[in-house]
Amino acid sequence: MTTTGTPAPVAHPGQLFIDGQWVEPSSAARMTVFDSTSEDVFLEVAEAQVADMERAIAAARTAFDNGPWPSLTHAERATYLRAISKGIMARAEDIARIWTAESGILYHAAVGAAQRIAKNWADYADLAETYPFYERRTPSAGGEFGLLVREPVGVVGAIVAWNVPLLLITHKVAPALLAGCTTIVKASPEAPGAAWVLAEICQEAGLPAGVINVVAADREVSEMLVRDPRVDKISFTGSTGAGRRIASLCGERIARCTLELGGKSAAVILDDYDVERAAADIASRATFLAGQVCSSLTRVIVTRHRHDALLDALAGRFAEVVVGDPMDPASQMGPLATAIQRDRVEGHIAGAKADGATLATGGARPAHLNRGYFMEPTVFGHVDNSWAIAQQEVFGPVLSVIPAADEAEAVRLANDTIFGLNNAVFTNDLERAYAVARQLRSGTVGHNIMRSDLGVSFGGFKQSGLGREGGSEGLANYLETKFIILDGEPRAVAGL
Repeated sequence: MTTTGTPAPVAHPGQLFIDGQWVEPSSAARMTVFDSTSEDVFLEVAEAQVADMERAIAAARTAFDNGPWPSLTHAERATYLRAISKGIMARAEDIARIWTAESGILYHAAVGAAQRIAKNWADYADLAETYPFYERRTPSAGGEFGLLVREPVGVVGAIVAWNVPLLLITHKVAPALLAGCTTIVKASPEAPGAAWVLAEICQEAGLPAGVINVVAADREVSEMLVRDPRVDKISFTGSTGAGRRIASLCGERIARCTLELGGKSAAVILDDYDVERAAADIASRATFLAGQVCSSLTRVIVTRHRHDALLDALAGRFAEVVVGDPMDPASQMGPLATAIQRDRVEGHIAGAKADGATLATGGARPAHLNRGYFMEPTVFGHVDNSWAIAQQEVFGPVLSVIPAADEAEAVRLANDTIFGLNNAVFTNDLERAYAVARQLRSGTVGHNIMRSDLGVSFGGFKQSGLGREGGSEGLANYLETKFIILDGEPRAVAGL
């Protein structure tokens, strides 16, 4: 089974979703998406120009300033989130087909993930009943009654990457909508399909005009969204380089921003943990989405006397991975998303070889696949932590095994990076796991496997980003805090 020749399940590819309607763009420009497996054209969507982005921003601003959305109760807004959740569940197979073609994820994994994303919307809706949007506080410097109020930040520009687009949109737009914000979703040119489907779902759910607007644009037009003073907050997921640019532009006008950026996460293998088990644990997650996951454990740090054993074990696991058509249930890893991404991964592999790393397995395009952006799962050993392969985000199925003198040096090497998104410690000793976890400088630390939890908190230290996404931590990013001090308690707050 293949996606080749299958029409993308998108109803309005040649239009943009602005102010509650599918509208004709200001030009005939299109963005072309290629099927990652066949390299055939999969989808062409309208490319927003300056006039289109201007229209989307104006719609979101008007909807926030004059529309009903911010004045609804949180419970009323939650009703819409639940309707969107049901819409995503109903379209899970369409979403999975799009995601598989655009990014190379295994289809069966994409279906399950789409269903979990639907639940994410319902989980955010549940926060309407539990989040402390209003708190009574006793004033400390005069006044009889104090109310701490958390109000919507305003108009939000949500800019997402191509690897897990609907998941990224969800953890920006769902909390923003619950908070009372209005939004402009700037979809990735490489993977816009899910954003278009979400717009269809939002329209069917009856979301008021201008509350969500969906466009795709190149860098110049996208920067309009970041620069425009009518946009109160930017929420971005993508590369650290692009994040630096967005942060600088937001800084010029003191705009709020949340940045989910790159990672170079470490698996720290302590000496009491079996190397074969460690290899199996790491390999079980490392090839998901062909390694195109920012939180993937791509640096494996182990004491020097166990390095070779772990390298052999990882190489054996990776060599067994079945690479093939992601629509085929027998495949264990699909292609990279684009030709450009494959070229980048190949460049990193060539650089590692030139630096002197030991190639244990992989490192080439699979010989049996002459179409599609496929790469073999790749493992390097004897990697120095200062080399590019250990410091730069590859965003592909490439692991580096790094020797350390002892546990203390392993922790130091894990922290010796500009990133701080995710790490893991592998040990049978729970107390040692906790002790090492407290020393690792990252937003998440897992135990004995790669873990992350967007239901609670996801984000990074250092240049892995600013702020957190997921759960109540993520909702806080879309709220401003106001303290109201009065000479008495008004009747209007009695039910809060």
